[in-house]
Amino acid sequence: MIEHPYTELSGGRWLAGNLHAHTTASDGQRDHQAVVDDYAGRGHGFLMISDHDILTDAEDYADFDPHGMILVPGNEITANGPHMLHVGASGLVEPDAERQRVIDGVKEKGGFVLFNHPNWQSRFSHCPQGVMDTCDGYAGLEIYNGVISRLDGSPYATNRWDIMLSAGRRMWGFANDDSHAASGDVGLGWNVAYVKDETPEGVVDALSKGRFYASTGVEITRIEASDQRIVIETENASRIVALRDTGRRVATIDGRTMELEVPEDARYVRFECWGYGEAFAWTQPFFIV
Repeated sequence: MIEHPYTELSGGRWLAGNLHAHTTASDGQRDHQAVVDDYAGRGHGFLMISDHDILTDAEDYADFDPHGMILVPGNEITANGPHMLHVGASGLVEPDAERQRVIDGVKEKGGFVLFNHPNWQSRFSHCPQGVMDTCDGYAGLEIYNGVISRLDGSPYATNRWDIMLSAGRRMWGFANDDSHAASGDVGLGWNVAYVKDETPEGVVDALSKGRFYASTGVEITRIEASDQRIVIETENASRIVALRDTGRRVATIDGRTMELEVPEDARYVRFECWGYGEAFAWTQPFFIV
């Protein structure tokens, strides 16, 4: 049997959005309205301002024109340890050096938390694997962080994701810009969520349940699973790769659609859809039980 987050794709619509953007309130180069204007102009359906240890909530957002976007309250928990996004926050959580205490605090404040850019810095170790292994109760990690493309380390962290999934952990993979600069940091990575209630709470619900895929440019148009068969269809992929435990490839097809009979001995399967240049899309895991 396959367990996956794409079982309820009715009564809503797909919305693209970014959860990691900075303003002049912390270390960004543009004010809030300029950042909102930019993302709205790119067709995003939701956005979260994530300034460092500074909460941007509904009261703050009321001062800006959202241009129809859903603005999600949150912040980036930064001080004293690996950076984390608090998505759907109702208040600030103390940035305790013991990140498990941060995760526990998020449960009290609502929303969910994920680890940011784990492969940032010269030793690819902004978030040590031991921290991710020992912490529990977080939603996932950034498997792509756009700003790291111009910094030390790697913007990609699917290796960390596969380590956790292979250990039996259930968690989601996110793609975000982490935009700081006035140009070049926006439109690099986003999350496409199936949102049924077009409110901040509805976006948080879709993301927390894994009802989304991460993308840097490939659009997924169909996700279906029944018994041991999964179908992935895209608009613009040139190759689709299916991966299982420890990141092993189980199937590769050059084209826009893949139909996979899931190996019975797999613990999970996930799909990477490759497009032109650095355009990718990543599904959430399908767990084999």
